[in-house]
Amino acid sequence: MSGPKPSYPIELTEEEKKQLEKQVRAHKTGQDQVVRAKLLLVANEHPEWSNSQIAKAVGTTDRTVRKWRGRWVRTHTIVDAPRPGAPRRFGSEVRATATALACSLPRESQVPLSRWSRTSIARAISLKLKQMGGPAPSPRTVGRWLKAERIRPWRYHSWQHVHDLESFLLRARPVLEAYPQAKALLRQGIWLVCMDEKTSIQARKGEQAPRPAEGGSPQLQESRYERRGALNLFAALSVADGKVAGVFRDRKRFVDFQSTIQQMIIPEALDRGVHTVELILDNGTTHAPKQLEHWLEHLPLVQQGKLTFHVMWLPTNASWLDQIEIWFSILQRQSLQPNHFESLQALEQAIADFIGYYNQKAKAIKWTYTIEKLEKKLEARERQQAGSTSPLIQANKDQEASQKQQNLEAA
Repeated sequence: MSGPKPSYPIELTEEEKKQLEKQVRAHKTGQDQVVRAKLLLVANEHPEWSNSQIAKAVGTTDRTVRKWRGRWVRTHTIVDAPRPGAPRRFGSEVRATATALACSLPRESQVPLSRWSRTSIARAISLKLKQMGGPAPSPRTVGRWLKAERIRPWRYHSWQHVHDLESFLLRARPVLEAYPQAKALLRQGIWLVCMDEKTSIQARKGEQAPRPAEGGSPQLQESRYERRGALNLFAALSVADGKVAGVFRDRKRFVDFQSTIQQMIIPEALDRGVHTVELILDNGTTHAPKQLEHWLEHLPLVQQGKLTFHVMWLPTNASWLDQIEIWFSILQRQSLQPNHFESLQALEQAIADFIGYYNQKAKAIKWTYTIEKLEKKLEARERQQAGSTSPLIQANKDQEASQKQQNLEAA
């Protein structure tokens, strides 16, 4: 053996050996910890080796071997010890002030801004600390504090408040219960269809045609353009298989919606051999909620008993529950952006081609928003408002529990 005898002999248990070997193999283990684990394993396997020999085998220095042999004997860990670092410049009160400001609206502090930024928060704290003469944190320090607490007051998103929880749940429940059953319903002759309109789709012709992407540069789109008109797309999505159909109209009136049903929905329903069409619609004026169901009942095929229509109306301001809106987003991102069309006819042809292209690989949308999630959300919101559970939600839960009990007894 070359070199002095090690001062800290390493004797690992089987459990410690397995744990260190696991850390050496793990992809997410830091390289510093991998070196420490290796040198301990080598020291355990070759107790007669000196620190220099172990360092050479592992690829580190004998000083490192000496340090971590001693650390292991004392603590049985290869994790760095906590370091004291420099003393804090700002007390917990200053940091709490930054958090409180970030969780409030600027105008509540007489700051004429719509949203806070790191700089504006640091400035507001500086004004508060000016009277006391203490140091103020920099915007970078404020940003580090807010990042640790996952607060980003400079970002925002819009949301809609549900005014009538019970009415919302009554209308949303049938739709959310029908989505997972769409394929089974289709086998029974019931076709579930989401319908809506994407209105005022503009045809814009750029002064120059788009330039394709190349190395180091994305696709380029001319910012100046000429308007070539706009059209309205009336579309329907089959929930069971994800296939889409669409027709184009110059206007968005109830008569246009009626002609869409006659031109697109009825022929497809007959081709599919279904006896019932379940339409999922929002409350837009184009759908004429007060007239549509009466008009559907007097269609010739309905009066002859060949076809039946049933409408499920979505809650007010809840178009996000309509699957066709997801497809409209896909159309916008994949076909209409960037917008460059020579004419209105070119725009119409591009959308028609996209529908055909999409239907070649169409699949049912994987819908994950269930009635249970909605009930929990509404229940939590109502508890915040009134401190109690909605009677309707509770009644629905009692009914479901009773039904499950009956199913268990029948089984």
